[in-house]
Amino acid sequence: MLPPELQPRFFRPYISSSLSAPSFSSFNDDGRPYSPEQSAAATAAPNSHFPAGARSTSASRSRFSPSSFSHNARIAVALVPCAAFLLDLGGAPVVATLTLGLMLSYILDSLDLKSAAFFGVWLSLIASQVAFFFTSSLVSALSSVPLGLLASFLCSQANFLIGVWASLQFKWIQLENPSIVLALERLLFACLPFIASSIFAWATISAVGMNNASYYLMVFNCVFYWLFAIPRVSSFKAKQEVKYHGGEVPDDTFILSPVESCFLTLYLLFFPLMFHVASHYSVMFSSAASLCDLILLFFIPFLLQLFASTRGALRWVTRNPQQLHSIRVVNGALALVLVIVALEVRVVFHSFGRYIQVPPPLNYLLVTTTMLGGAAGAGGYALGMVSDAFSSLVFTSLAVIVSAAGAIVVGFPILFLPLPSVTGFYLARFFTKKSLPSYFSFVVLGSLMVAWFVMHNFWDLNIWLAGMALKSFCKLIVANVMIAMAIPGLALLPQKLHFLAEAGLTCHALLLCYIENRFFNYSGIYYYGLEDDVMYPSYMVIITTLVGLALVRRLSVDQRIGQKAVWILTCLYSSKLAMMCISSKSVVWVSAILLLAVSPPMLLYKDKTRMSSKMKPWQGYAHASVVALSVWFFRETIFEALQWWNGKSPSDGLLLGFCIVLTGLACLPIVAMHFSHVLSAKRYLVLVVATGVLFILMQPPIPMAWTYRSEMIKAARQSSDDISIYGFIASKPTWPSWLLIFAILLTLASVTSFIPIKYIVELRAVYSIAMGIALGVYISAEYFLQAAVLHVLVVVTMVCTSVFVVFTHIPSASSTKLLPWVFASLIALFPVTYLLEGQVRINSILGDGVDLGEEDRRLSTLLAVEGARTSLLGLYAAIFMLIALEIKFELASLMREKSVESGGIRHSQSSQSSSGFAPRMRFMQQRRVSSVPTFTIKRMAAEGAWMPAVGNVATVMCFATCLILNINLTGGSNQAIFFLAPILLLLNQDSDFVAGFGDKQRYFPVTVAISVYLVLTTLFSIWEDVWHGNGGWSIEIGGPDWFFAVKNLALLILTFPSHILFNRFVWSYTKQADTTPLITLPLNLPSIIIADVMKIKILGVLGIIYTIAQSLVSRQQHISGLKYI
Repeated sequence: MLPPELQPRFFRPYISSSLSAPSFSSFNDDGRPYSPEQSAAATAAPNSHFPAGARSTSASRSRFSPSSFSHNARIAVALVPCAAFLLDLGGAPVVATLTLGLMLSYILDSLDLKSAAFFGVWLSLIASQVAFFFTSSLVSALSSVPLGLLASFLCSQANFLIGVWASLQFKWIQLENPSIVLALERLLFACLPFIASSIFAWATISAVGMNNASYYLMVFNCVFYWLFAIPRVSSFKAKQEVKYHGGEVPDDTFILSPVESCFLTLYLLFFPLMFHVASHYSVMFSSAASLCDLILLFFIPFLLQLFASTRGALRWVTRNPQQLHSIRVVNGALALVLVIVALEVRVVFHSFGRYIQVPPPLNYLLVTTTMLGGAAGAGGYALGMVSDAFSSLVFTSLAVIVSAAGAIVVGFPILFLPLPSVTGFYLARFFTKKSLPSYFSFVVLGSLMVAWFVMHNFWDLNIWLAGMALKSFCKLIVANVMIAMAIPGLALLPQKLHFLAEAGLTCHALLLCYIENRFFNYSGIYYYGLEDDVMYPSYMVIITTLVGLALVRRLSVDQRIGQKAVWILTCLYSSKLAMMCISSKSVVWVSAILLLAVSPPMLLYKDKTRMSSKMKPWQGYAHASVVALSVWFFRETIFEALQWWNGKSPSDGLLLGFCIVLTGLACLPIVAMHFSHVLSAKRYLVLVVATGVLFILMQPPIPMAWTYRSEMIKAARQSSDDISIYGFIASKPTWPSWLLIFAILLTLASVTSFIPIKYIVELRAVYSIAMGIALGVYISAEYFLQAAVLHVLVVVTMVCTSVFVVFTHIPSASSTKLLPWVFASLIALFPVTYLLEGQVRINSILGDGVDLGEEDRRLSTLLAVEGARTSLLGLYAAIFMLIALEIKFELASLMREKSVESGGIRHSQSSQSSSGFAPRMRFMQQRRVSSVPTFTIKRMAAEGAWMPAVGNVATVMCFATCLILNINLTGGSNQAIFFLAPILLLLNQDSDFVAGFGDKQRYFPVTVAISVYLVLTTLFSIWEDVWHGNGGWSIEIGGPDWFFAVKNLALLILTFPSHILFNRFVWSYTKQADTTPLITLPLNLPSIIIADVMKIKILGVLGIIYTIAQSLVSRQQHISGLKYI
């Protein structure tokens, strides 16, 4: 039998949703009643309806068709949890390696380097696997070398399958290598059941222990067999359903061949059993329960295999529908009997024996009758064996007997025994006659029986469960069961009454959320001193959530419930998962409110074919307001999560920042899915998220009027432990952080054009001055608290910097004349501020009346002045760097604009010579020329010629300031010059700076600076050692001071030729004789070997590197010239 999506329409059962739905009459397209045997026969062997010629024609037409991989969701169910488990085993090194590799692959893919991105993904996986081998230590963790190697091999296989899955996402592989794509798809479906079930079982055993490990493996085997082993059509075959002649599918369009299907079947049947035998061989036959384990581990997958044969899972055995039916009936009956007997021994009498009210041996007979009869009836109905009057009579009788026997087992009074019998009769009548009144009669009678069972067994127990009396829980459970029993009947009502099913599902979900929240978060049992006993395991929350979501999806696909009900139910079931992460008693409800506020853009506006699927502006504002309100309700949960993460109560600024970020992220679906074309919406969203991030990073002080502290937050912050332990600590004022937040938000608003400074010069001036004042006050308050006069200079400096940068980036008509004076003011403020800082600080400290010794006062004064001046140097170095970067960027943009304009003029001249302009094109050309900014190339030549000179001065000042900072902070580090010299790349072409300096010589200042710095610092080190005698070499070697100086100076001079030749080459890039650089290479070896000063050794190593680099570049130039010739 084929999968449902490939079955022809007239082979599918149909239940009408019209007003006549309660009759449940099923017809096919020919008007004949629907028959399960007919459907099974027709779909199991669809090729039998057509001649062989049609079959071969259809098969020949199922050729390769490049398309997206349609089984991604199915593969993700298996591989995504496996990948998460492997990352957890590997730890941070594996995560870091994989993240860096995937980021590189993403960049390559964004640059349209598809092949490089493909190999980048594979190299990332290989590198992460190597890191996994060195960090996971599986051999020591498992205490066994064979098991460790086997586990490592399993992880490698999973990693390989992840790479195969990633490879199928590249469309170019489909186009260039179609056969490889088909093989990779088959490889995934054939190997995933083996790998995924093993890793899932491994993870489960690691979490809950080795008990019942074989059953965990069996369950995962069954799940992945159902997902991958049932015949599926390949994503890369041209299916052409209209040519299937009513459902005929060629065999070569299926992913798996009969061989792979056979191996998957053998794995399903025997691997859990073999695993159990290997792990329990010593007690395998010790008891009846052990024997029942063997039976269950083999025959439960066997029953699943027989049921999967209705979907084509046994097509590799035979294609004859009669043979398949006989196989299912005979083997299913035998397997069912064995499974029922094993379940009785292993589960029923072992775990639920206290509820069996019948003495032996009658209890064994009645339990067997109940379980075996119920299973036989369900299996026969599922296989379509209940199709005529006689089989319906047998099915009804069996239901009555099973209901009566089950009632007797649980102790139902004999006097009221007709009640369960009538209940079974109505249930059987519903299945055989499709009568809704019968089903609702079954619901009423069944609810009475459930109520009796609960009251009979639990009503009189005086137990408090999770802070609530057991009687209250019994009421909730009975109500939930009654609603659950009524929902199937409500779902089958006509479409006009589907709101009843929606209401029932919503009530059931609410009750389930309430019950599970009480069980999970109020888990104490207050009975005879027992407290905090775990009553509801976490896996039950996950199972009920997944089952609920699957039920909602199924009913939505069948159009039994509306879109609004899907939205509400999805949010309610998903909110239960928050209990797994946060132990708050209200987390379920606030999570449900937040999901209900966030999900409408994704769940309520899904129909893209209608205009109503897009939000209107007022709807967007309303949804955003609801999101903000729901986040406000969610604040206590955020507070508890931050308190758990930080180990202390979060500040108001941190809490407010997370609330703002969460609001922005929750509004992201609204903007991305419904207002992606509205630029202002994107700007608002960026500003909101940026505001939240700044609040998180800066944590500014929040006024009490802005905060609402609930009783829980107040109680969490009323702790005096810190004060009693540490006393009162004087905290640094944090109000300046508001200024930094204001400045950054003002910058973002201008960058996103939220503030139109690009078009209004006055607004631009106000913006630059406000930015400068905010940053100046922030820097003064944070780093220069003592000197009030210095505050004014710092603020003026930041205002000048802000004005210069803003008007250089967006110039005005008169700014080009004023900006050089602004820069000159900055240069003048630098020494004034530097000297004034020292003088003011010295006067303030010496003027204090503190009774300190002369030496202590002098030392503290010098340290304070040195620290403040170092801070000022760092500030001005950053300012000069910013100005140099801005001018370099502007000059590069102007040159690019000039090249584009010159290219456009040449193109327009050539097109005008060939053909005239159309009127519209001429208008567009005029509009383009008129839209050029006022600060054009001509204006730059006339009024902006100062830019290269100013940029060069700023670059040199930044470089010099950084060198001074290097000497003050590190004492003149040898490695610092290699990080500071690239600053000179910001130098611009300027004839006033160096004649002939241009873009070709841009690397010359870097190499010269490195060489000159190392030579000068070497000379200073030699002089310092000789003058002060710090080297200690005369004692160790026995030589006089002049010998040390002469030797190291001579070695220093030996390094000069290589550096001089390389710097000349970097300046001119002219090819020199091949032997000239190589002759100077040996001169560097003595400097490396026998020099006493480390800088001379560094110069020698650099000389060798320079020589090799010059030779390679010269050779490449020679080869390029020969190719050109």
